Amino acid sequence: MPADHRSAVHLDDYDRKIIAALQIDGRMAMTALAGKVGLSKTPCQVRLKRLLDAGVITGFAALVDFAKLGLDHVAFAEVKLSDTRDRALAEFNAGVRQIPEIEECHMIASSFDYLLKVRTPDIRRYRTVLGEKISALPHVANTSTFVAMETVKE
Repeated sequence: MPADHRSAVHLDDYDRKIIAALQIDGRMAMTALAGKVGLSKTPCQVRLKRLLDAGVITGFAALVDFAKLGLDHVAFAEVKLSDTRDRALAEFNAGVRQIPEIEECHMIASSFDYLLKVRTPDIRRYRTVLGEKISALPHVANTSTFVAMETVKE
């Protein structure tokens, strides 16, 4: 079986240290990053550029305190589809991308087809999103919801 093209990038210990450091603080200054991983600034910049160009690092984002935004209600929805042929999956996936409350969507090898992480202000809004948006997605046969009581690690 041929190797997956996404895993073809060779990473050494310095690359892994750069990635780990940026996962903790993506706004770290280049000199601080270089010092943290044990390189001088220029080689560190070259390595970072290579990691970005290769798609190993796909971007940088702000970590948000969702409670302060009034968006601390998290529910996970299992979704079972009525049709799992390629076209149906593509239609479902396209619909999911249009719903901003769906924070994550994973195809699952289980008795259901997808697991969605849905973030809303409260259970009432979640019920509306589930009833009017998620259940209306193409090929949805049924759903089951699990409400997160506390987030231990994200």
